[in-house]
Formats: sequence, C-alpha cells, structure tokens
Amino acid sequence: MYVVADGAVAPKNDFVLPFLLDGLELHGRIIRLGSAVDEIILAHDYPGPVAHLLAEALTLTAMLSSIFKYKGVLNLQIKGDGPVGLLVCDATDGGQLRGYAKFDRTCLPTFWHEKSNAAQLLGEGYLAFTVERGPEKERYQGIVELGGRTLEQCAHHYFQQSVQYDAVLKLGVSRGRAKTWRTGGIMLQCFPRKEPMLPNEKIDEEWKKHRDLVQKMQPSTLYQGCISPFTVLFELFDDDNIRVYEAKNLCAKCSCSKERVEFFLATLPNEEIESLKVNGKIVVTCEFCNLQTIFCENDLTELGR
Repeated sequence: MYVVADGAVAPKNDFVLPFLLDGLELHGRIIRLGSAVDEIILAHDYPGPVAHLLAEALTLTAMLSSIFKYKGVLNLQIKGDGPVGLLVCDATDGGQLRGYAKFDRTCLPTFWHEKSNAAQLLGEGYLAFTVERGPEKERYQGIVELGGRTLEQCAHHYFQQSVQYDAVLKLGVSRGRAKTWRTGGIMLQCFPRKEPMLPNEKIDEEWKKHRDLVQKMQPSTLYQGCISPFTVLFELFDDDNIRVYEAKNLCAKCSCSKERVEFFLATLPNEEIESLKVNGKIVVTCEFCNLQTIFCENDLTELGR
C-alpha cells in the first residue's frame, strides 16, 4: 500500500479530497465540513431534526459538486409532503456553499435522535440535482422520487436511477456539546471502462468488496477533526494502492446582495411595492443566509418607486 500525494495537503475541516484506488480504477471523494456547515445552520433557528437533515444535504451537495466538471452552481432540491417540505442546497465550482430548509414545526417529531428517519421527515416527493452552467449553456438535471429511509439511501436510489455508474457513499453528522455541527462523508465510484485493466468478474468482485467496506464504516471517523483523512483512507483500504489528489477548500458564502434585491424590486408594479410595505419600509430576508435588507421610503424613491 502506498500513497502518491500529488500536492495533496488536507486541512482539518471544510474540504473535499479526491482519491483513486490505483489498479482498480475506483474513484472516490472524502469530505469534511466544520465551520462552513456550522455557519449555515446557525444562521437559522432550526430544530434538531431539521438541522441534522440539512447538514447531511449540504455534505452530499458539496461531495457531488466535486465530481462534475462545470463553471457555475450545482443545486440540490428535495421536496416532500412531510414536516420538512423543502431542502435547497447550492455549491459553486469555487467551493462556496449555502442551504436552507422549510418545515412545519407543529408536525415535527417530539423526540429526536441522530438516527431519526429521514423518510418520516420528508414524506413522499422527489430529489433533484441541477447543474447551472450559465445562461448560454444547457443545464444538466437529474430527478428521481425519494426512496429510502435515510438521505444516504435516497442518494443511492438516485445513483441507481439517474447515472451511468455504480456508487456508494457514507455520511456522518454530529452536534457537539457546544452545539457546533460537524459532518463528513465518503463516496466511491466504479465507472464502466471500454478496456478494463482487470477481467469483468474481478472488477465485480473488487467493487463488491470495497462497496461493503464503505457501507460498514463508522460515521464518526468521517467528521472527527482529530483523525486525518489520510489515516481514514489508509485504514479503510489498507490492502490497496491509494493515489490522493489536491484537496478543494469549501466555505459558507451566500450569493445574495442588496443590488440583486434592488433589481428585483425595480421590476415590480407600484401596487405590489405598496403591498410589501410595513410601516413605510420593505424588509427582504434571504432564505439562505437569513440576512435582512431594509428599504425605507428614500431608498425606494431612489429606485424610482
């Protein structure tokens, strides 16, 4: 077993680290989120089960965004008829993350623990991934019905229905005593090859073996900052040759701005502008970062309203 670190230096948190099991042509990603996921979740007063589900969704979005080669935004949307009616997460090609959840507080379970059933929270609905590459380029979208008790199982259902390769993933989420959130994940992919390095029977055997290794992982090893991601890979794939590539840094950053809100308000008819006013002001709150932008009468006059 050896590691070729092609300039790879993994920080403790907020990164996604690509790797390859050399000789087997199994591609993977290992991800860890600390302050990034914490900042996104703590911007809202989410109940425990909602925050846990959003943390998983952010981790999944960031992981999948590192697979696609694109310039733009990868969007994850999960919509259901359960207490959590909507989850939306974005990841840019530069590693900027944001996300939010809509939920009915009165319908949430009164008792919650980390193994709560995601299907119970989401109900029936769909999961969609969309890659937005700019106004002049065609966007890619994959959409499937929600299937599975956990978000992991929902993602596996997506792989089975919408992509052309086998994949397995494991997610881990923790809320510490200081009420800080930490997440981690690992994903392994087996791509079809025109000229495989191994016989098909051997490829199937190796894939099943490594898929089982990922599925049996303890989630806590994925998000603990005291454990190097290199160590995680060494111990998990101790019989394999592992090639590690440069890590991609991740951060929490919303794309909202006052200028974008001004542009939106300028398109509204006067009647709707008046209906939005409260005590002579319009307050616009970003669903992602919860930032409020306030427009008084003078601001609206300058906009020509």
